[in-house]
Amino acid sequence: MSRIQETFKRLEREGRKALIPFITAGDPVPEMTLPLMKALVAGGADVIELGVPFSDPMADGPTIQRASERALAAGMSLRKVLQMVSDFRATGDQTPVVLMGYANPIEAMGAEAFTRAATEAGVDGVLVVDYPPEECRGFAEICRKAGLDPIFLLAPTSTEQRFADVAAVGSGYIYYVSLKGVTGSATLDLDEVARRIPVIRNKVGMPVGVGFGIRDGATAARIAALADAVVIGSRIIEEVEQSSRDEAPARVAAFLQGIREAIDNAGKPQ
Repeated sequence: MSRIQETFKRLEREGRKALIPFITAGDPVPEMTLPLMKALVAGGADVIELGVPFSDPMADGPTIQRASERALAAGMSLRKVLQMVSDFRATGDQTPVVLMGYANPIEAMGAEAFTRAATEAGVDGVLVVDYPPEECRGFAEICRKAGLDPIFLLAPTSTEQRFADVAAVGSGYIYYVSLKGVTGSATLDLDEVARRIPVIRNKVGMPVGVGFGIRDGATAARIAALADAVVIGSRIIEEVEQSSRDEAPARVAAFLQGIREAIDNAGKPQ
C-alpha cells in the first residue's frame, strides 16, 4: 500500500477528509519551495501537490500560469523539482507528495528514468494533465512498478468509458475537476458535485478529491461534506503573490489552517 493510500485509510478511520494543497515548485524563487512545503504541512496538509512548471499549462488559469512563468524564469526544471522533493524528505517529513504537471518534461527525460528518479527522490504519485488514461496504460504500469500512484482527472463531462479507463489504470485518488474551465475559476455548481461524487466512487473505487474553484473555508467545508478530499491551489498562490518572501510561509500556513478547521468542523454538529 502506497503512502497516499495509507493516508486516505487513516483519515477514513479517523472520520476526517483530506486536505490537498497545491503550489508550483520554484515559485516565486526556488529557495522558497522547501519553506512553503513545510508551511503546507504546518497548515494541515495531508497530501501536497507540487506543480512542475511548464511553458504551456493548458489546464491552469492566470494565477498558476504566472507561478509557472516565475519559476521557469528562475531556472526551474523537472530535475530541480525532484531535488526539492528529496530535500523535503531529508527533513524527515513523510507527507505524501504528488507531482502535477504536463507530459513534455517527462517525455524529454524518458518515462522509466523519470519514475526511477521520482521514486528515489521520495515522490508518491504523479498527475500528468495531458496523459489521458486510455492512452497511457504503459506509463501507468511503469509508475506502479516504481511504487508511484498514477492519478487521473475526471470532469463533469467525463463519460462512462472514461470512468472505466481511470478505474483500470489509476490508483491513489481521483482528482475531480468540479467545473468546466481552468484552475482558479470562481463559480462552483455544488449540486452537480453532489450528484457526481457518488457515481464516481462507485465506478472507480478510489477516494475522490475535488478541486478548481475552492477559495475559502465555507466552500471547502461544503466540498468536504461530499468528497474525500479538498484540493486548493490558486488561492494559496495568491497568498504567496501578496506576501513578502519572509512573510509568505507564515501567511500560507495561517490561510491553510483556516481551511483545515473548516473541513474538520464540517461534519460536527452545530
